[in-house]
Amino acid sequence: MSKELKLKSHDLLVGPGRAPARAMLKAVGFTDEDLAKPIVGVANTWIEVMPCNFHLRRLSERVKAGIRAAGGTPIEYNTIAVSDGISMGTEGMKASLISREVIADSIELVARGHLFDAVVALSGCDKTIPGTVMALARLNLPSLMLYGGSIMPGTFQGHDVTIQDVFEAVGKHASGKMTNEELKDLEDHACPGPGACGGQFTANTMAIAFEFLGMSPMGRNGVPAMDVHKDDVAFECGKMVMELLKNDLRPKQIITRKSIENAIAAVATTGGSTNAVLHLLAIAREAGVKLTIDDFDKINRKVPLLADLKPGGRFTAADLFQAGGTTLVAKRLLDAGLLHANLPTVTGRTIGEEARDAKERDGQQVLRPLSNPIKPTGGLVILKGNLAPDGCVVKVAGHSMMKFEGPAKVYDREEDAFVAVKAGQIKAGDVVVIRYEGPSGGPGMREMLGVTAAIVGAGLGDSVALLTDGRFSGATHGLMAGHVAPEAVRGGPIAAVKNGDRITFDIAKRRLDVALSQKEIAARLKKVKQPVPRYRSGVMAKYARHVSSASEGAVTS
Repeated sequence: MSKELKLKSHDLLVGPGRAPARAMLKAVGFTDEDLAKPIVGVANTWIEVMPCNFHLRRLSERVKAGIRAAGGTPIEYNTIAVSDGISMGTEGMKASLISREVIADSIELVARGHLFDAVVALSGCDKTIPGTVMALARLNLPSLMLYGGSIMPGTFQGHDVTIQDVFEAVGKHASGKMTNEELKDLEDHACPGPGACGGQFTANTMAIAFEFLGMSPMGRNGVPAMDVHKDDVAFECGKMVMELLKNDLRPKQIITRKSIENAIAAVATTGGSTNAVLHLLAIAREAGVKLTIDDFDKINRKVPLLADLKPGGRFTAADLFQAGGTTLVAKRLLDAGLLHANLPTVTGRTIGEEARDAKERDGQQVLRPLSNPIKPTGGLVILKGNLAPDGCVVKVAGHSMMKFEGPAKVYDREEDAFVAVKAGQIKAGDVVVIRYEGPSGGPGMREMLGVTAAIVGAGLGDSVALLTDGRFSGATHGLMAGHVAPEAVRGGPIAAVKNGDRITFDIAKRRLDVALSQKEIAARLKKVKQPVPRYRSGVMAKYARHVSSASEGAVTS
């Protein structure tokens, strides 16, 4: 195999002049036989700080065993991860989106520095999933990504719960609707073991999206983290990457305009996270594929919402797996004529071939039939208007409000808005505005789950709207507009809004507007005093200087 493939690793390891490199690798246990085989990097995102990635050491051992069984030599390496759920609502949350770039950069650098022939990337929490695939697109080596899988739901007072319930319980507790003992009981039982957050939040959204993109093997990401078959999936992925190497199938042959459209359709039909917009824009850029924020809305208008998944629905990712999994989702889109079926995937089969093998559990209620969708169109919409000239993202799965108008309550930091919600200062009919939390202004574009969950927990989820130049968690639901662009720190109209200004959400017309003339907005913006940057050095400051708009994926260049 090695002679036929003209392996990159031969430049590193073959010939008398490469004796020093071989000597150093032998110091850590590699043999001449090992070094004569294709070298496959196993990019692991294991970290001890969260359940999402905690079990990835176990899976990496099985991936490596699969690589060895198929005639390769695995070399494992690690990168960073930042937990959104743990850092949520604190200054630490600003590190989350920034970590996506660091993850991609570090995986790329190790693979380039050591001339790997192929790569398997293991992901878990939110930013590790797109971060790994961004790196694979840059490297364009035979490669695939395996998601570590979802956590199982916890049990509280006789029903299934996820981390979403804990965040919303904070609002219930603050408004006197939950006791200290109940909150503690929920906290103790919501997360029963390893795996990423259990609803159709960002992690499971991106795991499904990348199966439809073709960069993860169809149906395998959905196997829950602690399912006995997950180890078998990992072993299979180790063998699979060797087939990709043998056949010289590379990411840029897989990541195309049509495969990205398949990924967007999967997000739309499953009611996925608004963060998918950021991440798929970023992937498209890395792969050299033209994609704009408007493309998401065009696809969303064609695709029915079929999955009854949390946060807007009843079921978890583990329930979807039991019902028939991602393959069943693909079959639904195939039957609807909404899937580009003849596209290659890392399994060596087309996505259409994978979809035709779907098996549906009798009586399942997680994924609706095409004849009875939850909604006739998908879960994400893009709004524009005089408050968001470059667009913003609204998740419409889980609520039915199509129009909302109310007075602005304006906050320049997430913490200030959270205090206002807990203090009962937000009333029915208000539009909460949180700004200076964008990619550059935050920096890092924090998620607002602490605020949005507190609003829902306080019983205001159906009577209050919110907009921000920051992000939302995949667990957010209600009428919430995120990624408002341009952001406040870069002169976006959101910086001109004052308390009491009338703001209108019009979902049908795809508009987000404030009742001000363009002349008044311009006059106000001239008088805005931008806040002093919170970081003047280090990675945060560097990111703030170089990051693009959310409407372009919040990528650095």
